[in-house]
Amino acid sequence: MPSGTPQPAFVLVRPQMGENIGGAARAMWNFGLDRMRVVSPRDGWPNERAVAMASGAGRLLDEAVLCDSLPEALEDCTYVFATTARARGLTKPVFSPERAMEIAREKIAAGEKVAVMFGPERAGLENEDVSRANAIISVPVNPDFPSLNLAQCVLLLGYEWRRQSVEVVPEVTELAGADWASAMDVEKLAEHYENRLTEAGFFFPPEKADGMKTVLRNLWSRMRLTRSDVQMLHGILRQMVRWKDK
Repeated sequence: MPSGTPQPAFVLVRPQMGENIGGAARAMWNFGLDRMRVVSPRDGWPNERAVAMASGAGRLLDEAVLCDSLPEALEDCTYVFATTARARGLTKPVFSPERAMEIAREKIAAGEKVAVMFGPERAGLENEDVSRANAIISVPVNPDFPSLNLAQCVLLLGYEWRRQSVEVVPEVTELAGADWASAMDVEKLAEHYENRLTEAGFFFPPEKADGMKTVLRNLWSRMRLTRSDVQMLHGILRQMVRWKDK
């Protein structure tokens, strides 16, 4: 059975290729979505090519709801989005994928049932299909090549849904078991290099020495070092001194 996680239903309207249905299932499962409805698939149902393409997401196809018509697929929904890349001449609100999934999250949290329609690969949704939607989702694609593969479009909306439903950290650093160097760690490293470079006569001429030391210290602080980095840099300098003294 589908999971109990509140989410929109993704409705594939008259999909043509089994591979694209399978790709859509895989894209949905990438982002924790498992409510698929399939309306009048051209090549019949179940579809072996869809199963092969779905890979580990095959259970979505097992649980997909097969519908003979679009009204049947939408009968329990209170708010419906239609995805389209071209103007339709219909008066409807048009949202970006991000804003659409934000609205979907708000409505689902309020107890509504939301669906997102995706059209067939050849030409997308027809105006008759779009007329059944409450709003349109328009992807900002290249106007000279607006066509999106069905699975790609599903992936894009699935990604935006995931962003709205879970906390996404915009940036993270994998420390690989290391800890960040403390200010004291960096201070000791700076002193080590400054002392050895002074002995080597690096800070020359004398009137520029203070400025050169400041630049060097600024270099260390500008680099985000781990304790492992600091230990390695200490070791490099010690080895160079030992090699010089041989």
